[in-house]
Amino acid sequence: MSRKQRIPTDGHPSFSQNPFAELSSAGLPAAPAVPPPTTAVASPPKNRGRVDIRRETAHRGGKTVTVVSGLVGIGLPEKEHLAKKIQQVCGTGGTVKEGRIEIQGDRREEAAQVLQAAGFRPVFTGG
Repeated sequence: MSRKQRIPTDGHPSFSQNPFAELSSAGLPAAPAVPPPTTAVASPPKNRGRVDIRRETAHRGGKTVTVVSGLVGIGLPEKEHLAKKIQQVCGTGGTVKEGRIEIQGDRREEAAQVLQAAGFRPVFTGG
């Protein structure tokens, strides 16, 4: 049986080799002198439409839920993003069901602030 070859740890030259030492930058384009300016995130349009905010307790075992409906013209990913933002502001859970955002608890004011910042015009309806 042969003995295992050990890697020397006493500064042997095999550790000082740089695998990139032989590379050259000949033939590559020059790096830009100034980095390109970063683009700021575009703010949402000022008026993206009306959304209804209401408080519901029906068929929920007596629990109060804030429902945001009337979100037309936006897709499911943006609705989920808005729901997550409202949940973070309210400190509660929530979900997106059937095109509506449902937030646990009576959080109409907080939801209205987030939706207004996103460019929607919140309107309180119902109970």
